[in-house]
Amino acid sequence: MHIRRVPFDHPDAVKLNDAVQAEYHVRYGDGGDSTVLAPSDFEPPNGVYLLVYDEADRPVATGGWRSQDANGEGNEDGDAELKRMYVIDDMRGRGLARRLLTALEVDARAAGRIRMVLETGTKQPEAIALYTSCGYEPCGKFGYYREYEDSRCFAKKLSS
Repeated sequence: MHIRRVPFDHPDAVKLNDAVQAEYHVRYGDGGDSTVLAPSDFEPPNGVYLLVYDEADRPVATGGWRSQDANGEGNEDGDAELKRMYVIDDMRGRGLARRLLTALEVDARAAGRIRMVLETGTKQPEAIALYTSCGYEPCGKFGYYREYEDSRCFAKKLSS
């Protein structure tokens, strides 16, 4: 397994983003995540987008972070917002999400971000279990889904 930095609109990133959107549709019965994202959100030093590739050079996991500062959606100065964490079905349970999350935290810390934040939903219990096992704690709601009952927000300080 190897992790590569790619643009958010890289063909492999688009493929996995489509897969995660399809999973959101199955779990939540809607059109997927409606959060507005732009490729420029993930350009260093204001963010990064990573893909994990297997030995056959197949993209198997994805995730990124983008800079957020105090805004009307509940973010705080120095936030790095985690986005599009996803592992394909046949690669789950191998620790890829944990490795990817660690790489994203290291990158955000190096970029000067002081807190990693994320939003997930109650119909993703395995995601909640991953984040809480990695030191994330519930925080005030933020972002596009902050007023949705099923939304859960978490944060972790990025210590140096």
